Amino acid sequence: MEERQRGQSRRNPKSRRRQRGPAAGWLVLLLVAAAAAAVSVFFLRHLKVQEEERAKTRDSSEAVVTEYFPGDDRNEAAKDSAASEENLEGKMPMTVEEALQEMTLREKVLQLFMVTPEALTGVDEVYAAGAKTEESIREYPVGGIVYFKQNLRSPDQVKDMLTRTQKYFRDNTGIEAFLAVDEEGGQVSRISGREEFGIASFPDMSEIGASGEPQKAYEVGDKIGTYLADLGFNMDFAPVADVLTNPENTVVARRSFGTDGAVTAAFSNEVVKGLQAHGISAVLKHFPGHGGTTADSHDGYAATERTLEELMAEDFVPFLEGGRAGARFIMSGHIAAPAVTGDNTPASMSPKMITEILRGTLGYDGIIITDALNMGAVTSSYSSADAAVRALQAGNDMLLMPEKFQEAYQGVLTAVENGTLSEERINQSVERILKVKFH
Repeated sequence: MEERQRGQSRRNPKSRRRQRGPAAGWLVLLLVAAAAAAVSVFFLRHLKVQEEERAKTRDSSEAVVTEYFPGDDRNEAAKDSAASEENLEGKMPMTVEEALQEMTLREKVLQLFMVTPEALTGVDEVYAAGAKTEESIREYPVGGIVYFKQNLRSPDQVKDMLTRTQKYFRDNTGIEAFLAVDEEGGQVSRISGREEFGIASFPDMSEIGASGEPQKAYEVGDKIGTYLADLGFNMDFAPVADVLTNPENTVVARRSFGTDGAVTAAFSNEVVKGLQAHGISAVLKHFPGHGGTTADSHDGYAATERTLEELMAEDFVPFLEGGRAGARFIMSGHIAAPAVTGDNTPASMSPKMITEILRGTLGYDGIIITDALNMGAVTSSYSSADAAVRALQAGNDMLLMPEKFQEAYQGVLTAVENGTLSEERINQSVERILKVKFH
């Protein structure tokens, strides 16, 4: 049998070769598959290494950005600035009446406050808006935020910060905030004259007034309004409407348009027109007029000795005419007028000066905002809570920069709850505020 098999093998060599062919093919396929698997493993390992390197790069980038967004969440800060422009339409109520009906007492009281971003967030220095800003706005949706030089570093930085901030207000409250700055031009400027912004300085307003050409004042307002609107602001603490009636005054000497009430009114009104043509709400300051004082209310007690008749003839004229011209705000100063009120109460705390004269005699029905409540003329005599309540009782609508924001806010809320202030009184101010915001 073996012999037969060997014989058959010798007789069929082609058959043997045919049997080897398929085996060799399978071997080749196995070798190819093994090679492919090895390549795949190598490729996957290479991808994993690349991903790990990218992750390290992302972590490093976020760590750097965090330093730029003090107090803010790392991931929030790392978002591309383009994301801050999304969903800006918000949910603004259709009417002032609808908004008032929907708002809680707490929300209405918070609308009365304008604070710094530092006071709102508790961060030492704010120059960006991220998770901490959003969280603070959600907890304390104030009526507005005022920014100073340390908050403003470059055009792109300011645009991103203000865009994000306004978006947080829209998303959380449906109501925009006043985003303000002190940009008078000349002596008081937070933006112009700084190399980072590439905007030339303006002459002092005393020089503009001395030109005798009100058109120059309009050009100042127009230029300032243009770049403030571009940056994202909607409010400017300008112009100075103080008449320089005291030659010894150094507080507003360079900031005032002059010594004549009618001339000052003409020039300050042109600034108002220029600003508001770009959607920037103007603020006439500082009623009843800082031009008649010698002391600076930033430091402590400041007073004008002028009588009501003298004030009506000169100092009040720019505020009267400015109100008629459509200025959306008037700032009340911490300036005592004892010849008018009979005591040393600052005008900002005086019902006679604010409600009786500014509202009644001069007929102003726009928003009245106090000068900064952290100034010496206030803090030397009043607590933050007391100052806030007294200012509202006097007839002011908005409270600027209380020394202690939380204390002032709680003081007003408590005053309404215990009947010292009526909710109707709060509603009157909130209505004026919303009319401008919904304008």
